[in-house]
Amino acid sequence: MSKPNIPKGTRDFSPEEVAKRNYIFNVLKSHFQQFGFLPIETPSMEKLSTLTGKYGDEGDQLLFKLLKRGAKFEQALNQVSKSEGVSDHQFSEEALRYDLTVPFARYVVQHLNDISFPFKRYQIQPVWRADRPQRGRYREFYQCDVDVVGTTSLNAELELIHIINHALSALKLPNHTIHLNNRKILYALISSCGESSNFNKITVIIDKLDKVGKEKVLAELADQINNPSCTTMFESIFDLGNDYKDIISWLKSRVGATELGLEGIEEISYIFENCNQLGLKNITLNLTLARGLNYYTGTIFEVVLNDYNMGSIVGGGRYDNLTALFGLKDISGVGISFGAERIYDVLNESQLFPDEISLGPEFLIIDQSNAVSNAFKVAEKLRELSKRSMIYPDKQHKLKKKLKYANQNNIPYVLFISDNFNDNMSLELKDMITGEQKSIQLKQITHEING
Repeated sequence: MSKPNIPKGTRDFSPEEVAKRNYIFNVLKSHFQQFGFLPIETPSMEKLSTLTGKYGDEGDQLLFKLLKRGAKFEQALNQVSKSEGVSDHQFSEEALRYDLTVPFARYVVQHLNDISFPFKRYQIQPVWRADRPQRGRYREFYQCDVDVVGTTSLNAELELIHIINHALSALKLPNHTIHLNNRKILYALISSCGESSNFNKITVIIDKLDKVGKEKVLAELADQINNPSCTTMFESIFDLGNDYKDIISWLKSRVGATELGLEGIEEISYIFENCNQLGLKNITLNLTLARGLNYYTGTIFEVVLNDYNMGSIVGGGRYDNLTALFGLKDISGVGISFGAERIYDVLNESQLFPDEISLGPEFLIIDQSNAVSNAFKVAEKLRELSKRSMIYPDKQHKLKKKLKYANQNNIPYVLFISDNFNDNMSLELKDMITGEQKSIQLKQITHEING
């Protein structure tokens, strides 16, 4: 019989790993709450019609679709292989959620009467993508989202920048850069080359810049778009450098006369000017940033760590029309998503997790008395004192094995019970770190440990 394993791109998590992941989630939650965001949760699966067409062609291809109840794989495959024009919607009505933003837009429309705008929500749940697994990229992973809907104010973008800086500093990742762009600017630039009909196709290509490099992006643009002026324009953009004023000056000369280009320039300028007044220096205007999701309409964000080659660890942007796809117009939103998996990998590889984040037992109780109830009563007393404790279940095991168990599970204290239970009962307390062992009364334990 072959050894059991799990699907590629998924992972098991040990108790230590879960404790570390919960540490990240708790840090993010605390900062989300400090900024006034409220938690929601949505189902793991959504209707296929809810998700399809929101992420672009590549995103749609990465949806994990679920067969209709009772449908057979073979039957579905036969339908597709024998018939032309057969849609997967004919044998699939649901899919695992691809992200948390589209389900959130659906949530807003469905629960409209229960929401007051602007509505600020955070959501920490897993998502699924039928992607090719690689370092930092999984098929099942958690997203940690904060969004505000019901306002067009760019102050929401400024607040998200603050959240990024606060949360990443708390996670000991202060050396990061926030890359900003605006989809209106991108659309104006691409339209200036006469390629507005290929907007989505071009953004998908340039969104690969950090993965494949400048030369391959330009080669793909030349091959797929076949418009020399478009390729030349992006070559100029790649060579612009990082000076904000130079980029704005170039943009004004290129698209500043168009209504959409001017809007994008004014929006990005508002953000940068206010960040400057607030003393926020770790932002940069990156005209190659595209965010290959179709629903973004304004500001877009990506955050990279300056000391690690990990790709972006935060991404997001503004979406003006997402709820309109579900029948609710004129509700603008903006949000960001923290990539918990990549943050975990960085913290783990760099040993940046706090030393004490385990939620394992603080006490292992070894019962040497004549009544089982004594150990259970001592354990209850410790729990009343907010001390995590467990009873070693097998009395017949040798002491050496019991102490080895405590060491293997990083339990700092062992309590030996030989007397009948009462507050003044005497116990033997062994410190597993120092090896010291001494007699102590039950009522003195909290003072002894905390003192």
